[in-house]
Amino acid sequence: MGTGTVRTPQDDGAADLGREQRGWYFYDWACSVYSTSVLTVFLGPYLTSVAESAADADGYVHPLGIPVRAGSFFAYSVSLSVIVAVLVMPLVGAAADRTGRKKPLLAAAAYTGATATTAMFFLDGDRYLLGGALLVVANAAQSVAMMLYNSYLPQIAPPEQRDAVSSRGWAFGYAAGSLVLVVNLVLYTGHESFGISESTAVRICLASAGLWWGAFALIPLRRLRDRRSTAHAATLPGFRQLAATVRDMRRHPLTLAFLLAYLVYNDGIQTVISQASVYGSEELGLGQSTLIGAILLVQVLAVAGALTMGRLARTYGAKRTILGSLVAWTMTLAAGYFLPAGAPVWFFVLAAGIGLVLGGSQALSRSLFSHLVPPGKEAEYFSAYEMSDRGMSWLGPLLFGLTYQLTGSYRDAIISLVGFFVIGFVLLARVPVGRAIREAGNPVPDRI
Repeated sequence: MGTGTVRTPQDDGAADLGREQRGWYFYDWACSVYSTSVLTVFLGPYLTSVAESAADADGYVHPLGIPVRAGSFFAYSVSLSVIVAVLVMPLVGAAADRTGRKKPLLAAAAYTGATATTAMFFLDGDRYLLGGALLVVANAAQSVAMMLYNSYLPQIAPPEQRDAVSSRGWAFGYAAGSLVLVVNLVLYTGHESFGISESTAVRICLASAGLWWGAFALIPLRRLRDRRSTAHAATLPGFRQLAATVRDMRRHPLTLAFLLAYLVYNDGIQTVISQASVYGSEELGLGQSTLIGAILLVQVLAVAGALTMGRLARTYGAKRTILGSLVAWTMTLAAGYFLPAGAPVWFFVLAAGIGLVLGGSQALSRSLFSHLVPPGKEAEYFSAYEMSDRGMSWLGPLLFGLTYQLTGSYRDAIISLVGFFVIGFVLLARVPVGRAIREAGNPVPDRI
């Protein structure tokens, strides 16, 4: 067994643990609104329009003197935020494990992201550079905060509770995203009746996500507690710390094998999420209102899906339940290939299928990984997990784009993603998770 923080949540008072768990759920409730309203719905189109208003006659903007197509500025800003997060997360993760003081670091990351998101209210006119800078700060801060938030899971829940606790956290996040998105869409679609312009409505929606994030982050920061650490990890610069974490992971090859499987099938999940609206608008000819309604349906059903799959994991184990969800993802994409154009009902059926497996796939992957982390290295290992979740999901969009470029068909592009779920299924099925948990130095639950 490795040295580090001794995790014995059973020894803590059950009431105290329950209070921490309920506080932990509320961080997902706080920050998921950013992912839903800001990243998924409003910021991309709006920041692109701001960049276009600042573009020259050829459609280019020139940040730092570099010519960039206005339509690519949002994507490049997201990519830059990932690079910043990859540099910062290993540093913060190692510092959190070394000092045992995760809560101040979580507070710093959360309020940096919330402040940057709230400041998006001032993104108007041709201030595309301001928008890009705020996006980079907010997105990188969210990645760092989520890494710290996830690393609490093995400390606040004993092994037999983690699937349920992780699933409830995801459910809280999707519920908050749905609630705020409904309010934002009422404001956006009825902006004239509220006496404001469309631009002002969008800026209010963006800023409200930051205010929500900051307000509800107070609950986990009051209830979560730091635990003394006996780890003596050195804090190294950026990629050197990441390399040190990967070297340490090589001592736990089965943990690394799970992370590889997760990287593959999660790449497929993230690509479906990001490209489904493109498929709906370009291939199926559906309108914006239909697409937004489908996003809402995914959010609502993801709550039920996360909770239902958490219950299934208690009976069949997390690994088998995740494998079942990957089969469901494959069937959903196969059905999506045959969707008729101009038929919103069937697109809503597809959205329902995605929603039912989305939350559970992510929640159970997080809880299963928490069993594979050596004691005292929670934040460090979850920084690698978070980078797999956010920083490495580039191959799927590349394959989607290349398939469309070669075939001219979004149907072929969407079906090409099946490979991620098939390969992920095979890789995960080969991981003996019971042995992996023992080799990480953790107790093996009755059902895993």
